[in-house]
Amino acid sequence: MDTRLLLSGDEAIAAAAFDAAFALGTGYPGTPSTEILEAFDQLGGHAQWSPNEKVALEVGLGAAYAGARALVTMKHVGLNVAADPLFTAAYTGVRGALVVVSADDPGMHSSQNEQDNRHYARAAGVPMLEPSDSQEAYDLTHAAVEISERWQIPVLLRLTTRVCHSRTIVQRRTTRAQPPSPVLEHDIKGRVMIPAYARPAHRRLRQKLAEIRRWNETCPLNARIGGDRSLGIIASGVSVMHAREAAPGASVLKLSFTHPLPMDLIASFRRSVERCMVIEEGDPYLAESIRAAGIQVEDKPEMYRFGELTVGRVRRILAGDLTPEPPPPRGRPPQLCQSCPYHVVFGTLRKLDCWVAGDIGCYTLGVLPPYEAMDSCVCMGAALGVGLGLRHVLPPQQARRVVSVIGDSTFIHSGISGLVEMIYNPPPTGHVLLVLDNGTTAMTGRQEHPGTGRRLNHEPTGKVVIEDLARTLGVPLVDVIDPTADPAAFEKLLRERLDSGKLCVIVSRRTCLLAAGKIKEYEKAAAQKCTAG
Repeated sequence: MDTRLLLSGDEAIAAAAFDAAFALGTGYPGTPSTEILEAFDQLGGHAQWSPNEKVALEVGLGAAYAGARALVTMKHVGLNVAADPLFTAAYTGVRGALVVVSADDPGMHSSQNEQDNRHYARAAGVPMLEPSDSQEAYDLTHAAVEISERWQIPVLLRLTTRVCHSRTIVQRRTTRAQPPSPVLEHDIKGRVMIPAYARPAHRRLRQKLAEIRRWNETCPLNARIGGDRSLGIIASGVSVMHAREAAPGASVLKLSFTHPLPMDLIASFRRSVERCMVIEEGDPYLAESIRAAGIQVEDKPEMYRFGELTVGRVRRILAGDLTPEPPPPRGRPPQLCQSCPYHVVFGTLRKLDCWVAGDIGCYTLGVLPPYEAMDSCVCMGAALGVGLGLRHVLPPQQARRVVSVIGDSTFIHSGISGLVEMIYNPPPTGHVLLVLDNGTTAMTGRQEHPGTGRRLNHEPTGKVVIEDLARTLGVPLVDVIDPTADPAAFEKLLRERLDSGKLCVIVSRRTCLLAAGKIKEYEKAAAQKCTAG
C-alpha cells in the first residue's frame, strides 16, 4: 500500500476511513464534500448515496448502534436536513464510531448561503474537529474514531472548501485497523428518547462534554507554535495556514479540537502574548466563545466576515486595514451547456410569462440571461412548497401562471413530501409541477440517485420512477415529454396544463449530454453481467 501520497482533503478522509476499517459510508452529493464517498468506494470501502442527508445520517447511526464504524458526508446546508437526527443522536450516543463530515463553503462557490456549521457542534452538543490540510484531514478522521468510541458520541468533522479541494502530502498508516464486530443488543433506555429516558440522557451528554473538555486541555490535537510575544494568533482550519504565512514571526495557538474548547489552554496562551488576535473564516465562533469565557482577544472587523480568507486579507486584518477591498477579478459567468435540454424549457417558461418557483441544481442557471425564468430558489425541495403557497393566496389569473420546477435528484431528495402536500392541500387553481429529469445529479459531478436505478458504484439497483410515483399518489394529470425533440408539443402541453385548473406533473426527460456516454457504458456493463449470470 502506498503510504505517502498527494491527496485532497476529501481523498484524505476517504483514505483514513478505509484505513480505520469503516464498515459504511453514506451521504448525499454536495460540493465540496462529494469526492469523499467516491474516493472511499474506489479504495474498496462500502459507500452509498442516500436519498438525502437525513436518511444518510440515520443509516450511519443504525450502523454505529450495532458497533460498526460509520462515515456520513454532506455539505454545510445538508446538515440542516440532517440536524433532526444529529441532535438526538448526541443523547442516545453510539457504540461504534460515528463521524459526520460537514463541508462548509465560505465564499459560496456553489451554495445558496454561507452558513458556519461550527455552531452546530455547540447547539447539538457534539465534539468537533477542524483540519487545516490534507494530512490533518487524515489524522483527525482517525482521532474522531478514537473520540467517538471512547465517549460513545457522534463527532463532527468540519472542513471548508479550501481544505476539501487543496492537495498536500499525506503520510498514511502502514496497516489497516481491525474492524470491530457488530452486535445486535437491546438498550431501550439509551436508544428510545421518550421524555423519561431523554432527561437522564441529556445529563449524561453534558457529563461527557465536560470530560471531553478537560481531556482537550492537554490532548495532542492542539498545538502552540512559538514566536514573537508581541503578537499571538488563535486560529483553526485553513485559517492557520493563512495566518502563519501572513505573520511568520507570530506566536500561534492552532486549535484542531474546537468543541468543547480548551479554555485553560487558550487563557494560558493569551497570558503569554501582548496582543492576541483570533483569525477565522465566517462567523466569530472562536472569538465570541473565548470572550464569553472572560478572555480578551481581538476579532476581525465585520467586513472580513464574508467570503474566504486569504493571506492578503489576513495581513489586512492584522494591520487593521478598513479600506475597501479591491473587487475580485471577473470570471466567466456560469451558464447552461449549449446543448442542454433545459434551454427549451426555460425559453418556454419565459415565453408563457410563468412565475417559476425554482430549486437547487444546474437548472438553477435558468435564472440568468437570456431567460431569467426563475423567481425563487431557497433550498432543496422548496420549489413545491413555495409554488403551492403562491397558488393558495394569489388571485386566480395570477395563480395559474405559477409553476414549480425541480430536478430529478432534488425531487427524490426532498420534493416527494412537497408532492404529498400538493395532493393533500390542493390549491383552488390546481398546480403544475415540472420535473426536469436528466438522469443524473448533474451539478455536483453526475452522481447517481434512486431515480437512476444505479448505486454509487454505478451497479444496477431498484429504481424510483417519478411518473409512476406521481400517478400512485393520485395526481390526475401526469405526462412525460422530451421538450428538445418537439418544442412546440412541449409548449402546447404546458399551456394546456396551466389552463386545466387541476394538479399536474410534467416529467421533462432527456439525459444530460455530459452523462449520456457513461450511462450507456453502465447499462452495457449491467446487461453483460446479467447475461453472464
